[in-house]
Amino acid sequence: MQYRQRKKAILLLEDGTVFHGFSAGKLGYATGELCFNTGMTGYQEVFTDPSYFGQLMITTNAHIGNYGVKKTEVESSEIRIAGLICKNLNPNFSRAAGDGNVNDYFINNDKVIITDVDTRAVVRHIRDKGAMNAIISNDETNLDTLKNILDKVPSMQGLELSSKVSTKDAYYFGNEKSTYKVAVLDLGIKTNILRCLAERDCYLKVFPINTSYNELNSWNPDGFFLSNGPGDPSVMKDVINTTKELTNDGKPVFGICLGHQILALSEGVSTYKMHNGHRGINHPVRNVLTGKSEVTSQNHGFSINHEDVKNNPNIEITHINLNDDTVEGISLKHKNCFSVQYHPESSPGPYDSRYLFDEFVERMMKHKKNG
Repeated sequence: MQYRQRKKAILLLEDGTVFHGFSAGKLGYATGELCFNTGMTGYQEVFTDPSYFGQLMITTNAHIGNYGVKKTEVESSEIRIAGLICKNLNPNFSRAAGDGNVNDYFINNDKVIITDVDTRAVVRHIRDKGAMNAIISNDETNLDTLKNILDKVPSMQGLELSSKVSTKDAYYFGNEKSTYKVAVLDLGIKTNILRCLAERDCYLKVFPINTSYNELNSWNPDGFFLSNGPGDPSVMKDVINTTKELTNDGKPVFGICLGHQILALSEGVSTYKMHNGHRGINHPVRNVLTGKSEVTSQNHGFSINHEDVKNNPNIEITHINLNDDTVEGISLKHKNCFSVQYHPESSPGPYDSRYLFDEFVERMMKHKKNG
C-alpha cells in the first residue's frame, strides 16, 4: 500500500475560532458565510445549487463522496458553493454509474476543500453564535494573513448576489408545442424547477435578472415564475419593482425561495436575516389550508416577517414551518399570486410538495379559460 503525505489545512471563523483539518480539492483558500446542510444524500445537487453562491458549506453527514459524482445530477453548470468543509471525504466511489470522485470534481471546478474537521463542533458553534463569515485555506496557514483576508469579506446582510449567477442571455427550456408558456425570471434558478414545469406541459423562456416587465410580457406568457437565488432580497429594488408590475398583470405568478421573499417585499412585507437559516431535506412544514404536513427541502438564510404578513389584509399565510413557526408560504388575496419559501422541486429531497407546480398550471389554465 502506498501512503500519501496529506497537507494540513485550516478553518478560521470571523470570531477568531480555529479548526484544523487536511487539504483536498484545489490548493488555495476560499471565503464566505458559513452554512450547514443536514442532508444525508444529494451532495452534488447541493454543491451546484446557485442559492449557495458565496457560502462555505459544512456537510453534517460524516461521509461525503461515497457514490461519486454524475454529470446529470447537477442544478447548474458548475459548483456554486465557495468551498467545502467535511469530516470524511471518500477518495473513491462505489457507484458503477458514477462519472468520477468528489475530490477531482472540486479540482476541476477550482474549489477548495478542508477535510477531517470536527464538523459537529463547528455546527454546534455557529448554531449557538449564529451564521458568520469564515475562511478555509489548505495553502496559507498563517492566522494573521488569513484574518486580514477574512476582514475584507462583506457580510451576507445587504449583499446582492443573484446577478452573479443569473443567466446573461435568455434561453428556452422544454417543448415549444406545450400548452402553457411561462416567463421565468432567473435569480439563480435550479435546473430541476425547469424540469418540473416542463413535465407539466410548460414551455419556458428563462430571462436574465435585469429583464423588465415589458420584455417579460412581450413573449405573451400564460404565467410568470420568480426563481430561487442567493443573497439579501431586501436590496434587490429593481427586481421588487418589476415584480409589482408582474403581480398587477393578472396572470398567475409563482415564486420559490428568493422569489417568495421578493413577492412578499413587493407587497410591503419586510425580510430579515435568520440566526442560521434552514438547509436540509427533512424540514417539516404544515399546509395551513389542508392541515397536512409535508417533509420539505430547504435552503435559505433570510425569511419574511411573520408579523408583517399577519397585519397585511391582502396576504394569506398558506404554509408554516413546524420547527420555528416561520412563514413558509403565502397567497395574495387580491392578486393571482402565490409562493413558498422551501423547494417543492426538491433535488435533493422528498416529493411531498410537487403539487404546487400543479397548482400553478391550474391557475394558468383557469386564467386562459376566463380570458
